[in-house]
Formats: sequence, structure tokens, C-alpha cells
Amino acid sequence: MELQLIWKTFYQKIAEDPRIGTTHISLYMALLHISFSKGENPVQFKRQEVMRNAKINARHTFNRCINDLSLYGYISYRPSKNGYCKSNAFMIIPAEQ
Repeated sequence: MELQLIWKTFYQKIAEDPRIGTTHISLYMALLHISFSKGENPVQFKRQEVMRNAKINARHTFNRCINDLSLYGYISYRPSKNGYCKSNAFMIIPAEQ
């Protein structure tokens, strides 16, 4: 799917979702960037890298937002149990309305 179409449908979906804030959007965009730059879905990532790219400073904020995105159906998140291994997030591409 084309990146422009993904952005368009994502923004259409979040426009009607009052639960989504700017930090959620920033985190989703950081994960989407990794997905497209590496050409993989699910995305494998290190928390520190995504936090830096999403401009998130607090680990608590990252955990809350990534769990929210998973709960709300924007991603499927599988955290790593080992701090030395990467976590996985499957980017759920929103359907065009």
C-alpha cells in the first residue's frame, strides 16, 4: 500500500477518535517510518530508538501510548521480555472510508 494512502486513511480515522492525542500520533508515525524504511511489517524496534524519533522522553508515556494504540486497534504490539531483544509491532493499516 502506498505511504500517502496510509497517512490519509490514518488521519481520517483519528479525526473521529477522541482518544488519540499528539503523542499517539507521533509514536505511530515513528513506527510507520521504521516500517517503510526497513520494508518490514511487523516492525522490529528498540524502545529507545522509537522514543527518540517520536520525541517521547518518559518511558511511562511510551508504554501508555503504545499500549493505547494496540488496544484501540492501530497496531498489534508484542513487547520483548528481554531488554536486549527488539520488540515487535504489526502496523494495522486503516481501511479507507
